[in-house]
Amino acid sequence: MTRPTAEVAAGGSARHPGTWRAVAVLVLAAVAALVPLLGPSAALRGTGEAAAPGVGGIALLRGVLFAALCVPAGELFVDRLVRRLPDAPPERPTGWAVFAAAAGFVAALGLASVVSTGNLVPRSLADIDVGGLYRSRDGMLALVEVNAFLLAGLCARTRRPATQMWPLAAGAVAEALRAHPAPEHSPLLGSALTLVHLTCATLWVGGLLHALRVLRRWRDRRAGAALLGLYARVAAVLLAAITATGVWSALRRMPAGTVLDQLTTTAYGRTLLAKVILVAAVAVLALWARYRVRRAADPLTAYVPARAEVAVLGVVVAVSGVLTALPLPIRWT
Repeated sequence: MTRPTAEVAAGGSARHPGTWRAVAVLVLAAVAALVPLLGPSAALRGTGEAAAPGVGGIALLRGVLFAALCVPAGELFVDRLVRRLPDAPPERPTGWAVFAAAAGFVAALGLASVVSTGNLVPRSLADIDVGGLYRSRDGMLALVEVNAFLLAGLCARTRRPATQMWPLAAGAVAEALRAHPAPEHSPLLGSALTLVHLTCATLWVGGLLHALRVLRRWRDRRAGAALLGLYARVAAVLLAAITATGVWSALRRMPAGTVLDQLTTTAYGRTLLAKVILVAAVAVLALWARYRVRRAADPLTAYVPARAEVAVLGVVVAVSGVLTALPLPIRWT
């Protein structure tokens, strides 16, 4: 009487993985939100540096903006890889591009409201000067990002969702230009490095996320292994480009002779060091997944390290949001 039937037992065992996945997603989302909210104060402690008002909120908005770029870019990237596979299964997961565009639009709108008040957190709608955005470089770039996500969401709803690539590219260019103001030394070079870094990172993060979602829908193990192998080859190139542009950008802001000191004594350096450690962990997971794809008896066992890689990459995106909100390091001479 008290022993469950086979059907009930099977149903209960089937529900447990889904429950654990939902809990894991909620925990990761909470961690990703806490990193930008609490990270700036931890990074600034003991440095003597002063951060802009509302730095935690700005870091959170930038983290959401970066994630909103990753999701649709990854979907377009992986869909293109799937088209290169012969006899790929027709099943596809439901796209998240529209939801990502909505989140990016809200985040960009929040950042634009901060820019409109002279980089101060607005306390009411009356403090927001929309017209003032048209009179400054930062304001124009903030408006480009807002409109980019709006257009990307509309394009994702059309019969040709690939057209969202153009507004997403415009948003990435605007973000790269925003990160390097005109008074900076060689701002165009810095913007070019940031654009390459941001583009490769969005394809890597978003591509891996969507590839794993596709694999969950496919039952053809051979096609799944082929997709993972194809993604791994492209991801290796993306990681090399991310590493090269990241190191170059860091050396532009922290000259070689001062890097070791600033990595521990400045908020920017501490956050950059945390990001480097996380990316190194991601690289180890990526190598582990690639080894399983190429050498394991069942290549789809690479799903486990790849899933862990996505989780750590989510934290990297949050840390990147913190990095953009902190005061820039001092260029010691």
